[in-house]
Amino acid sequence: MSDPEYRVEELAEISGTTVDTIRFYQKRRLLEAPRRDGRIAWYGHDHVARLERIRELRDRGLSLAVIGRLVRGELSAADEPLAAAVAAAGGSEPDGALLDLDTLAARVGVPTDAIAAIAATGMLVPHDHDGEARYTEADARALRAGIELVAAGLPIGDLLALARDHHARTRATAEQAVAMFDAHVRGPLRDAGISDAAKAEQLVAAFDAMLPAVTDLVEHHFRSVLLAVAREHLESVGVDPV
Repeated sequence: MSDPEYRVEELAEISGTTVDTIRFYQKRRLLEAPRRDGRIAWYGHDHVARLERIRELRDRGLSLAVIGRLVRGELSAADEPLAAAVAAAGGSEPDGALLDLDTLAARVGVPTDAIAAIAATGMLVPHDHDGEARYTEADARALRAGIELVAAGLPIGDLLALARDHHARTRATAEQAVAMFDAHVRGPLRDAGISDAAKAEQLVAAFDAMLPAVTDLVEHHFRSVLLAVAREHLESVGVDPV
């Protein structure tokens, strides 16, 4: 007896999703193409199982890009808990708590165009929600902090230019840090002769230990340098004596 097959509408009902989502997942290569019988597309048990798997991974906060790599076997089983730890550390929130650009703008009382300009600097790092950018309450708080700087007298154009420069430098540093983790922690563990579960446990433990250490180090360093530069500036400039 052959396994049951379903039309796309039936698959959507069985899996608790929508036809549009199923087609979107196929476009993103998260879901295999259906069997074709003329113009009719037939889906089977593997598609049901894959949709359940995608939902499970999304509930853990993973992005669709990472989910795609996991379900296609492009990442190892040991990488899944690490990806979940990265998502959790990033303040993963339920879909209902994520804000689109218009809602974020309304939340902070700033025109959408202004928010889009700030996002373009890289200072806002959106979540990928079915291929669309979504933001969090933490992003709203960061924007309010920026508004306070403008209210204090700093020109918004200069702040945006500073933000773009800061993002470029910060991203370059972050890429170096991730490369170091990959070369000295993830790579050796991937090649170690231990189980995937043991690899995952050690990867997550290393990430959980290193993230706050790196964050504290960077925050402390930036604050120290900022205050040193402010002091040096006050020591070297001022009004000319009469």
